[in-house]
Amino acid sequence: MTVTAHTGAALALGDDALVLSHRLGEWAGHAPVLEEEVALANIALDLLGQARVLLSMAGDEDELAYLREERAFRNLQLVEQPGGDFAHTIARQLYFSTYQRLLYTQLAAQEGAFAGLAAKAVKEVAYHQDHAEQWTLRLGDGTAQSHERMRRACEALWRFTGEMFQPIEGVEVDWAGLQTAWLESVSDTLRRATLEVPEGPRSGAWAAGAGRQGLHTEPFGRMLAEMQHLHRSHPGASW
Repeated sequence: MTVTAHTGAALALGDDALVLSHRLGEWAGHAPVLEEEVALANIALDLLGQARVLLSMAGDEDELAYLREERAFRNLQLVEQPGGDFAHTIARQLYFSTYQRLLYTQLAAQEGAFAGLAAKAVKEVAYHQDHAEQWTLRLGDGTAQSHERMRRACEALWRFTGEMFQPIEGVEVDWAGLQTAWLESVSDTLRRATLEVPEGPRSGAWAAGAGRQGLHTEPFGRMLAEMQHLHRSHPGASW
């Protein structure tokens, strides 16, 4: 597959949605309450729908999802992190959905290949962000145990957030403005949840991963093997 700026951007955004959709789907049958299981499943389905549209812009969606090797995926390292306990899932969702809403808001206002998708998806992502914010407030400003678990989750995942603001070729947005708006939004949510904002941008130690370049963390390989197992075990099969 020849990767142009357009297909490369579609892969990056599509892989983000695909991988996070799978991670959220891992909560099926394991969520803390039934209502939350339904909510996480709906968010996962929203993301899967976005992934299908974006990957179709780059090629065959099934082949791209199930037959690529690990180094060919261009997703952020943030979205491939395991859910861990529920607090980790919420922190990951808060960080990513805030970024995705701001990104899609800018893309929806443009005339470009991603404008139509972004205009529809930004409405979904606004719900994703609100869901994550409400749980952040409940856990952060809840019991001593829930506060501590949410604090640890926010700090553990913070180092993966810097990668979100590395420009993607083919996606023409105000990356610096997006980063500023993201930091303001997330910081406000954390403070309202009685949580401290992890040190990073101010200290100069905000890490930026290399998922966009195909370099992934150890958990991703295990997740990918699980996600692709059925398709690879029965090549050419159809329902």
